[in-house]
Amino acid sequence: MTRKFIPSLFTVLNAFCGFLSIIHSSNGDFTNAALFVIYASLFDAVDGIAARLTNSASKFGVELDSLSDVISFGAAPSFLIYNIYLKELGDIGIVLSSLIMIFSALRLARFNVQLVGLNKEKFSGLPAPMSAFTICTFVLFYFDKILSKDQSITVLIALSVLLPVLMVSRIKYDTLPKPSLSSIRKNFVPYFVIVLAAILIIFTGGEGSFSFCLFYIFSGIFKTLKNKMFKGKRHHGTDEIINETIETGK
Repeated sequence: MTRKFIPSLFTVLNAFCGFLSIIHSSNGDFTNAALFVIYASLFDAVDGIAARLTNSASKFGVELDSLSDVISFGAAPSFLIYNIYLKELGDIGIVLSSLIMIFSALRLARFNVQLVGLNKEKFSGLPAPMSAFTICTFVLFYFDKILSKDQSITVLIALSVLLPVLMVSRIKYDTLPKPSLSSIRKNFVPYFVIVLAAILIIFTGGEGSFSFCLFYIFSGIFKTLKNKMFKGKRHHGTDEIINETIETGK
């Protein structure tokens, strides 16, 4: 019983951090609002690890995790960007800021329906935690800091539209690899990228975390486009061979 309780505890802490983020956003403390979403993402990662270590993964855990994610990675970042600027746009701002919450719920619902077993090798669409992490790292390190206020607003509006679309897209994104000696030998690239990202984030005082988010987002887009182009060329080549065979009667 205790074994099954441990992963759920981290999931509940995930939801609690999302709730605290909403409170800080309503008080105008956008730094802590963003930080609590990041804390939520850490608990979200730990609950999966705890479930695997204790061999207690379950459908209940999946559903609870999705409900918590809607709070922490849907409602909390939506409320954050609404309060930080989009409320100044009136009804348009309400609609724009709600997109992350609505589409994260749609993405999570689709994920649960399509989930076979409890293993995830690829994500279909941008994961909701990464969407929220992108918003929060931008607010922490770039909004009205590295970028000017006008530039920051432009990027924020673009993110509020782009990220929801990516969440419900069919673009494939890699999951975090499960560390093992055999998996490292087979494909060391994901581990190399993770180590490189950690070094970048540490040496930039956290600023590099937003750059890493952009890298992850566009890597999925690039891989998907490359695969489609490769499949298109392969099918085209197959069609030519078939046509040639028909024409020559061989």
